[in-house]
Amino acid sequence: MTKLLPQAILQSAERLPDKAAFKCGHEALNYGELATKIRQLAFTLRSCGVKRGDFVCVYLNRSIETVIALHGIMLAGAIYVPLNPRAPINFTRFQISEVAAKVAVSNKSQARTLKHVLGQDKATSIRTVIGIGPERLGLPTVETFDWPDVWQAPTNFSGLDDQRATDPAYLMYTSGSTGKPKGMLHTHRSGLGFARLMVDTFGISENDRFGNHAPIYFDISTPAYFSVPMVGATSIILTDAQTIFPASLSELVAQEKLTMWYSVPLALTQALEKGEAENKDWSSLRHVFYAGEPWAPKYIRRLMDHCPATKVTNLYGPAETNVCTYYTIPSRPKTDAPVPIGRTWNHTDMVILNDQGEALSGTGEGELLISSITMMEGYFERPELNKRSFWFRPRSSDPQVGQDQGAGTSDEKQKFYRTGDLVRLDEKGLLHFLGRKDTQFKIRGYRVEINAVENRLLAHPAVLEAVVIPVMSEEATLRLEVVVIAPQGNRPEAAELLNFAGEQLPWYAVPETVHFKDQLPRTGSDKVDRKALAALLTTDRSAP
Repeated sequence: MTKLLPQAILQSAERLPDKAAFKCGHEALNYGELATKIRQLAFTLRSCGVKRGDFVCVYLNRSIETVIALHGIMLAGAIYVPLNPRAPINFTRFQISEVAAKVAVSNKSQARTLKHVLGQDKATSIRTVIGIGPERLGLPTVETFDWPDVWQAPTNFSGLDDQRATDPAYLMYTSGSTGKPKGMLHTHRSGLGFARLMVDTFGISENDRFGNHAPIYFDISTPAYFSVPMVGATSIILTDAQTIFPASLSELVAQEKLTMWYSVPLALTQALEKGEAENKDWSSLRHVFYAGEPWAPKYIRRLMDHCPATKVTNLYGPAETNVCTYYTIPSRPKTDAPVPIGRTWNHTDMVILNDQGEALSGTGEGELLISSITMMEGYFERPELNKRSFWFRPRSSDPQVGQDQGAGTSDEKQKFYRTGDLVRLDEKGLLHFLGRKDTQFKIRGYRVEINAVENRLLAHPAVLEAVVIPVMSEEATLRLEVVVIAPQGNRPEAAELLNFAGEQLPWYAVPETVHFKDQLPRTGSDKVDRKALAALLTTDRSAP
């Protein structure tokens, strides 16, 4: 029985040792090679003093070493903490210090930036770096083991007997764009639950070639690292360069004959708009998954026109729950209405709370709460936040009866995560995403959901992206402004866009100002950084 995430690789290595497991750029590993390397890394980590339950940071770009690092750390009984090499130094130092990690895994391409993070004055708790030689890191207070050193370690390390499914497996941080970063602690059980649900729900098999666009510090990367090894399929990890250039992405799908693809909508939009995807042979694709943000139906139509046999599925779920609902689009969308987020999948329960905090018994709108085997254990070292984020109801009770975490124990009650997302449950049992609780604003006394405004503007044929920002006016009232990305040669007039919005939106929901930009600030997970964008608009307004 599989109880730990690295077991998926070890089991596939026994069954399919010569099968291609992971490929990134010109580097590749079969399952036999991968199993050997994660055992060697696990042995090295234990030799460095890493114990069960310790945190080990992973400071890697998209590379073949990522899969070795993640599974080697977990096989050693430790908890991997993926770091973003492009994040500000103080952000990375905060992550390292919060978990008090003593060991980091990296590679020579990250030596320069990691050296700045660690500093000459013991600025962090890291005392050992694996994957970079001493001549490259150049920090006398830090012990180093280069990858060739790791490959000299014994290959028979096990490490499975003293671990449990309930042990923490990885700690993934939010971007911190809305405040202090939060570490989401997932166990082997929640990671395996997600991996198995992806396999069972969508029929992932050993014949699939799974394209992964996301970096390891973004939760939508996990199916490539967890689900794919479970069935002995092949993961194709895009290099950093391939994610930057849409044409490279489009070519990769065709060259590698990918059968599955999973990314944020932005990657697919750029492939269609700038990567000449429609001139490439994508006929091998049997399933495209997107998540993280809504995707405008006009792009879904283009993808379906190019790949008529390809299924397209909207996966929904905050990183705290992994995925919890899905909607496979049955046919080419006929309108620009937002795509539903669908239904919960197996081993998942939901509750919708109305404005009065009462659970709905039927159709209606409210905040979505999720209870699932894929759910995180909680936020690391944030007890007050955990109290606010979870909701409990007595097991086998009236579904309308629930209460916050303060009353009772989780043994007696079913634990739900409060997503903060507003949804509508329709008569067909489908969930529709309405926006965040914190993106509803009162404009001239009327409640406005900015996602609805953005969806309308995205329906305009010349609009690639649209982000609505509420701005406080000099009269201390909120007004809406919108930032639009549109092709330089086909950029509409601001008045045209506002008139287009007003054709379907009430007058108070139509933005007052349009700003055209060439690009948007983004978080490490490629989501729009709304806080940074608002600051940018403030700077623009104050400029002479």
